[in-house]
Amino acid sequence: MSTTAPKKIDCHVHLVGNGLAGSGCWMRMSGWHRMMGEMMRRMIGMPVGVTDERFDAQYVERLVADLKKSSLDHALLLAQDEVYHPDGKKRDFGSFHVPNDYVFAVCAQHPEFLPAASIHPARPDALDELNRCLEKGARALKLLPNCHDVNCSDPRYDAFWSLMAESGLPLLAHTGGEMTVPVANAAYQDPSYLRRPLEIGVKVIAAHCASNSGFLDRDYFGDLLKMMQEFPNLYADTSALNTPVRSASLARALHCGMPDRLFHGSDFPVPIGTWYARLRGLIDGDDRRLAAKEKNLLERDFLLKRAAGFDETHFTGLEKVLRVVP
Repeated sequence: MSTTAPKKIDCHVHLVGNGLAGSGCWMRMSGWHRMMGEMMRRMIGMPVGVTDERFDAQYVERLVADLKKSSLDHALLLAQDEVYHPDGKKRDFGSFHVPNDYVFAVCAQHPEFLPAASIHPARPDALDELNRCLEKGARALKLLPNCHDVNCSDPRYDAFWSLMAESGLPLLAHTGGEMTVPVANAAYQDPSYLRRPLEIGVKVIAAHCASNSGFLDRDYFGDLLKMMQEFPNLYADTSALNTPVRSASLARALHCGMPDRLFHGSDFPVPIGTWYARLRGLIDGDDRRLAAKEKNLLERDFLLKRAAGFDETHFTGLEKVLRVVP
């Protein structure tokens, strides 16, 4: 009897677009965030600028090519909902938006991508949209509580979390500080706000291991580990840990004693540096030079983590947590 080999999955890949060709996306970056966006565009090798009508199609083309040339089988592709006030009114805030329908359309065309919807639970139609996304085959749901201004422990969202728990839809939630998109409420970067969905039974993946993004951010990694010991349905991803400050958590993630609870993620198109793991003693010079030659950021992050010592389950474990779609 033949068995199917476990699939290597990048659990944290962003879809972005400007919407000028009808994708429904939008981007509005200024100051530091505009500079960061331009740096990301250059690092992933995009031939057109973010205000070009061809940007959306060429971003998908670039991402498809990089994934197919990588050691990975799939990537969880993330939508990005707009920001709402707790009373359900839409808030004029944020630097980019990616509609759920655009993610589903891209995933339908390119089955190597797995769709992750994004729904702000304060939306007046949140439950209807969640049911619709489940019907369309959502494998996970992505939120940035600190950027979306979501208090995940607010009892008003219990029905939303209950439907997620019943359907087996995991929550990929940003934890720790954030520098690439505007923050609406920094308090919600604390993983303790995820207690209520965890208690209701939602499988939660704490993005970035609750590490600090900037030097002045609080590091919640230790708090997260205590919560993971308390909640067997709490996981974490190692996305963006090959960046200057978050790289301090690479060694802790590697040696935290929970290898089956941590999953690989790149945070594409966030830049992937090769020196941080080297300077922290996790890889040698040959491994760094090999990774530096790799221009494909999806593959570069994979090479760095494999060289650092993450085993096969780190890259394949997500499959058991994602929602199963018939």
